Amino acid sequence: MIPEAAAAALGRRLERARRVAGGDINDAWQLELEGGGRAFVKARSGAAPGEYTAEAAGLIWLGAAEDGLAVPEVLAVDGAFLVLEWIDEGRLGGAGEEALGRGLAHLHRAGAGAFGGLAPGAPPGPLRIGELALPAGTADAWATVYGEHRLAPLLREALARDALPPGGAAAVEAVIERVGELAGPREPPARVHGDLWAGNVLARRDGTPVLIDPAAHGGHREADLAMLALFGSPSPRTLAAYAEVAPLAPGHAARVPLWQLQPLLVHAILFGGSYGAAAARAAQAALAGA
Repeated sequence: MIPEAAAAALGRRLERARRVAGGDINDAWQLELEGGGRAFVKARSGAAPGEYTAEAAGLIWLGAAEDGLAVPEVLAVDGAFLVLEWIDEGRLGGAGEEALGRGLAHLHRAGAGAFGGLAPGAPPGPLRIGELALPAGTADAWATVYGEHRLAPLLREALARDALPPGGAAAVEAVIERVGELAGPREPPARVHGDLWAGNVLARRDGTPVLIDPAAHGGHREADLAMLALFGSPSPRTLAAYAEVAPLAPGHAARVPLWQLQPLLVHAILFGGSYGAAAARAAQAALAGA
């Protein structure tokens, strides 16, 4: 059983385990260990080789950014599971919202070796977002990675699953053709979380923010912020604190639909429903905002 194997990997005896929420695709448990202490373990049957090793490397890389944001400590990693520090959750108050903005800005400024590059220590292979694997590849410009290694394969998968409404594919194709023009001023590679929706921002009991479940890579910082705004609205305190450390380039607001197109395509592929129409609207808005 996974809880027993995870406790053994820690060199501890398991006293009890209980099921907890683990996201859309993973099973998860809270472990209570002999002698005190708790841990979080996530696992699923059929996990791709190296998947949890890549996630662990991403957490360590994100957590190493000077003045960045906290992440759960990686306690053990195996091909079948990942064991992390247990986090007693609190509420992200005003001070925490500001800390999120400042820390995210410092995280992005910590940089990456190349656009599209994975975290140091991650095994070679694709970038995984949920059950999807996006092709590996680096480039000197984010627009190249975004068009060729993000949007184009997602479009092919969306077409294979009939996940887009009439006209949606043409709009996404037009974005891919014009992505160099749409992406705005060139910036150096940022160290990005890669799947920064609101559910992947936790707060400790003391209100300080913690990032979980990354798809960490060298990317564009505006994409992290656009994702944060996709299924919620970041606090004005967060955005103001970010801007104090690392002001965004002119026109960033008009580029939000461009960056939200990727996660919307992911959701259209994985969950169907209205996400295909939302992806088509984002593509059209990206084109209109150019």
